[in-house]
Amino acid sequence: MQIQFLGTGAGMPSKSRNTSSLALKLLEERGTIWLFDCGEATQHQILHTAIKPRKLEKIFITHLHGDHIYGLPGLLGSRSFLGGDQPLTIYGPKELKEWIQVTLQTSQTHLNYSIEFVEVKEGVIFEDEDFIVTAMPLQHVVPCFGYRIEQKPLPGTLQVEKALALGVPKGPLLGQLKNGLDVTLENGTIIQSASVTEPPKKGFTVTILGDTRYCENAIKLSQMADIVVHEATFDHATEELAANYGHSTNIDAANVARIAGSKNLLLNHLSARFFPKDIENMLKEVKELFPSTIIVNDLDEFNWQQGELRISDQ
Repeated sequence: MQIQFLGTGAGMPSKSRNTSSLALKLLEERGTIWLFDCGEATQHQILHTAIKPRKLEKIFITHLHGDHIYGLPGLLGSRSFLGGDQPLTIYGPKELKEWIQVTLQTSQTHLNYSIEFVEVKEGVIFEDEDFIVTAMPLQHVVPCFGYRIEQKPLPGTLQVEKALALGVPKGPLLGQLKNGLDVTLENGTIIQSASVTEPPKKGFTVTILGDTRYCENAIKLSQMADIVVHEATFDHATEELAANYGHSTNIDAANVARIAGSKNLLLNHLSARFFPKDIENMLKEVKELFPSTIIVNDLDEFNWQQGELRISDQ
């Protein structure tokens, strides 16, 4: 799994930070990409990456402020132009469906694929054999959601030599054992999968929070998460502004991750008021509370491998 940030700014684009969007790349896990928010010019940012819009399977929108949705109609149209013909599911507040449909109809934008709209409410909004996605409302000035993406436990590694020693022949029976099925040999011996496979491996958990004040639901969604993506629109010195505008400070985000027992904190949605030196100070403040913190930049990509978060070479 990889996470790539397409926009890490707040409110409006700046020379160094585009508006909000990030891609959760699940190419190894399911051959697709999930997009979270789609601010203006997201598709322009995609041009600087290896992301293929036709690989988009799901788009999750946290809330309906322009810096989180104004890039969506253009991206939907481009996905069709670029050969995307597989169905797309879009999750978000109930008004999102009407806004997209009116925009596409008014502009006479034709899509070569169908869109399923899912109105987000508190609770599980998606689940299959591999993943479960939970949404909870946050505290912003408009309805806004955070998302918790959990990969279900992975099958344990098959101990091939042990299985062979027990008389299991090479071939389909080994595959069945690997998939958790017990098998019966020709002589009637039953080989249990659990006896020749290692214990299931824990999947990853990623929490992606929309705009929010410090709140209890942010902590719940972040509980023991491997990665928490949290906004830090303001710093500790401007905490009063953060409260007034329904946003968080860098310290708020650190406290969420710390209390939740999260492993890694990625801070985005930074106000353009902050210069590079200010951001350095923001990071220093955060690390005193939560050392495993990174303030991300546009196009930063992170790999989650063997339980460790690593930034990709640019």
